[in-house]
Amino acid sequence: MKKRIKLFPHLILLPYLAVILYPLLFVLNSSFKDNTQIVTHPWSLPESFSLENYTKAFTSAHIGKFFFNSLYISTTATTASILLALGIAYAVTRMKFPTLSKMTYGLLLLSLLISPVSLLIPLYIMIKNLGLYNTPFALIVPYTAFGIPLSVFVIAAFLKSIPKELEEAGIMDGLSVFGLLGRIVLPLTMPTLVTVFIINFISHWNEYILASLLLSGESLRTLPVAVVAFMDKFNFNYGAMSAAVMISCVPVIIVYAVLQKKIIEGVAAGSVKG
Repeated sequence: MKKRIKLFPHLILLPYLAVILYPLLFVLNSSFKDNTQIVTHPWSLPESFSLENYTKAFTSAHIGKFFFNSLYISTTATTASILLALGIAYAVTRMKFPTLSKMTYGLLLLSLLISPVSLLIPLYIMIKNLGLYNTPFALIVPYTAFGIPLSVFVIAAFLKSIPKELEEAGIMDGLSVFGLLGRIVLPLTMPTLVTVFIINFISHWNEYILASLLLSGESLRTLPVAVVAFMDKFNFNYGAMSAAVMISCVPVIIVYAVLQKKIIEGVAAGSVKG
């Protein structure tokens, strides 16, 4: 009886899983077909597996260059936001400025309610005035800023669960604030930092609106923008378009497949106290 009860939730999730995986599997299957096979037999397996569509995506559309553009911008912005968020979270949970800490923390939580889309016009004007338009920093700066509030929220929730006695012992050993952060706080918060890094990285990797607005040069395009441009240029080559979409999905799939346990551990650790 207990086994049946445990099996019931999985049976409910199976239809949901099928709905989620079907588009991805369809695109993956189409990426190995030519146009004729996709149009005439869209749900059948490829007659022969060929990497021609992937080769065309790299040679004709230069997907590889845009892939590394996205990797550089997403990694840089995510790393910067994590480091800043760690310092802010430590300050609002440990520093003895109750009113200022609560006000800072409250403003950061309030900023989570603001949609980045609503800031497009002032953000565009600010980036132009700073001379950052059409440079990698046109995305790195706003990505970093938008990643800080959620990162502070998750990291601060975890820091509240760390006994203060550990830091007091470090102070007795002569550690400075940066020593406490580097030798005590950072190792203890690593699972949470990994979780926040993954969430922010995937968000930056998939972002399209800011990337299309703030980068006009073709050589600086990120992968989401490049995939859309690729679809416009090769709008009848469904196989090549499918290959381009699959290439853009690879990092996200790998991150979730390899680090899914870390994501769960980090979220659970950050929810101990809040």
